[in-house]
Amino acid sequence: MVAAKNPVVLVHGFKDSGKKMSPMANWLHERGWETHTPTLTPSWGQVGIDILAQQLANYVDSTLGLDAKFDLIGFSMGGLATRYYLQNLGGYRRVDRYISIAAPHHGTAMAYLWPLAGAKQMRPGSGFLRDLDANREVLNQLKVTSIWTPLDLMIVPATSSRLAFAREYKIPLPAHPLMVYSEKVFHIIEQELEK
Repeated sequence: MVAAKNPVVLVHGFKDSGKKMSPMANWLHERGWETHTPTLTPSWGQVGIDILAQQLANYVDSTLGLDAKFDLIGFSMGGLATRYYLQNLGGYRRVDRYISIAAPHHGTAMAYLWPLAGAKQMRPGSGFLRDLDANREVLNQLKVTSIWTPLDLMIVPATSSRLAFAREYKIPLPAHPLMVYSEKVFHIIEQELEK
């Protein structure tokens, strides 16, 4: 008997909406996954990433119910919102697989271009990132995957997307946004969701 597939929640990044994740969500849906692409607002850094993470928690509870297991994918800033949800809002209890795509886990120098709350949290060495790092052992309870590109010009340095405790895939795509449109990335995600 084939095990049922978990629903998958895909979370967009900075200056984006749930629509950004639609190609990936549609690709997974065609292969048998129930997919959800919430829009967290505002996504230009005007509010803290912790506030976006609470929006994610509310979305999950209202859409999937309070107990259903699911898998979680976070792209770019969405990778930090999903981590905050997992680590600080109890999401780890409900998530089996967590996939981070080109997320600034250790910050990005590009965040210095925006003097807004959420952008400040993405600066290297921010209190927000230090707090996430301090309780990262929570993620040891999940199957964690990190997909990143060494050619990323939004995550600077690109190695900031790496998670030491995750299964890692380095995909040399020439631009940050391509990470959510690449079939190579889609195939890796499919493979990881089936584990």
